[in-house]
Amino acid sequence: MELAAADEQTKYALGSVLNHVLLHQTVIGLEALTQLEMAGDYPDIVIGCTGGGSNLAGIAFPFIGAKLRGERDVQVIAVEPAACPSLTRGKYAYDFGDTAHLTPLTKMHTLGSGFVPEGIHAGGLRYHGMAPLVSHIANLGLVESRAEYQLGCFAAGLTFAQAEGILPAPEANHAVKATIDEAKLCKEEGISKTILFNLCGHGHFDMQAYIDYQAGRLVDTEYSANEVAMALAGLPVLQ
Repeated sequence: MELAAADEQTKYALGSVLNHVLLHQTVIGLEALTQLEMAGDYPDIVIGCTGGGSNLAGIAFPFIGAKLRGERDVQVIAVEPAACPSLTRGKYAYDFGDTAHLTPLTKMHTLGSGFVPEGIHAGGLRYHGMAPLVSHIANLGLVESRAEYQLGCFAAGLTFAQAEGILPAPEANHAVKATIDEAKLCKEEGISKTILFNLCGHGHFDMQAYIDYQAGRLVDTEYSANEVAMALAGLPVLQ
């Protein structure tokens, strides 16, 4: 059953890590650029939850493009689960995109294609690797990577729901958590910043996860150093 679950997760995530999929998703960021222009504003910080990379790329790539062209500066924050920390703890190396090793080798931040994630309530973020384009910009230092535990993310999601009337999906809660943290930091420092984050889904189909959180049945999990080393030991050897 674990292998079957991992294969399903791989099929889901492969659709969000291919470079052409990331570029297709940038319509989100392009629309955000236009809306902010209409409002006479521009983000100081752009935040996206990150599993395969499409959510972050969709919102952030147009702003990173403007930064690379020397037009406007921006801070970009990629937020991933501590239980699946491919950006923050993975290795930048060539690896397979699937557990069956049928895909071509791709250079990406990876935990190893044999990685089996913990059963956290953030299904779309439970993938062993990061999209090549996101891995590349992270390697260039254009993106700040953070790993968050699920309990803190659910707490942030409920805070957002109480304030805005929108219940975020567990994946989106990672971006919500970082956004709240950055807003609190601005308040502590007495500065004003425009923060843009990608609310990439609602939590209407994840009510049981919120019920479990409220009942104290969820726990924080972390990918241990030993498990990281074991998974990375299986990386393909390039000749």
